[in-house]
Amino acid sequence: MENADQNKSDVIFILLGFSDYPDLQIPLFLIFLVIYIVTVVGNLGMIVIIRINPKLHTPMYFFLSHLSFLDFCYSTTITPKLLQILVVEDRSVSFALCITQYSFASICVDTETFLLALMAYDRFVAICNPLLYSVVMSQKRCVLLMTGVYTWGLISSSIFRYSLLILSFSGRSIINNFLCEYSAILSASVSDKYVTEIILLILANFNTFFTLIIVLTSYFFIFVTVMKMNSASGRYKAFSTCASHLTAVTIFFGTILFLYCVPSIKSSWLLVRISTVFYTVVIPMLNPLIYSLRNKDVKATIKKLMEMPGRFHSR
Repeated sequence: MENADQNKSDVIFILLGFSDYPDLQIPLFLIFLVIYIVTVVGNLGMIVIIRINPKLHTPMYFFLSHLSFLDFCYSTTITPKLLQILVVEDRSVSFALCITQYSFASICVDTETFLLALMAYDRFVAICNPLLYSVVMSQKRCVLLMTGVYTWGLISSSIFRYSLLILSFSGRSIINNFLCEYSAILSASVSDKYVTEIILLILANFNTFFTLIIVLTSYFFIFVTVMKMNSASGRYKAFSTCASHLTAVTIFFGTILFLYCVPSIKSSWLLVRISTVFYTVVIPMLNPLIYSLRNKDVKATIKKLMEMPGRFHSR
């Protein structure tokens, strides 16, 4: 174990990123920079809009503000390093920094996975039990649920991180991607990976499929309840309140399941990198756009904020 700890201080990972496409480095840098700026402005703006508009002080938007916070943190953990390796020749990263990046990214992903399930449950209560909604989703209970989601995100990430730290590493290892992710770090280990792979199998499947079951079950009962409504306008209103979240969930879990199905062979690495870009860089940008474009209250608040400088100038 002592040798393993000594080795870790000397381990260097090389992030290849998109280095096999040298002509695309600058265009990709500009594209990802624009995406990152939109992500930061969109998610921080969503948090501000929810805070300043009293109409948005509801459980649904309380959870949405935390989703925006997680997306901001996740993008900030991944994208700056991606931008760096696109413009510098030195793509090396120490073991400590690699584990740190993975740890923060894992906290954000694990927490967001359960948060999306919690948001589905919130929609289930609102539509299927509207008379009990204010009791079931009280402010105190929402805070407790969010605390539980963050706590599990930290616990889950800590288990993943520990399963990597017990491994031994040596020398320089190549990561055929633009970020430090679990499977790449695992493949660089020179020790027995059996226990670590078991931990990955159990915990990753639990996080993904447990939350997916909650989402699917919630929307099954929502669909049944809505279809029993006699009013067409009532059905439309009920479905419209779920549309943004259902879109975000479909994109998020759809990408995860797609990545699960991609074989880890050399010919698929480009597909893996493209999928990872979408999962880590694009999705955090899409979420605030999805929720703002489909919500009248959010759009109205944005419009008021945009009109404020003009009103101030006219005075």
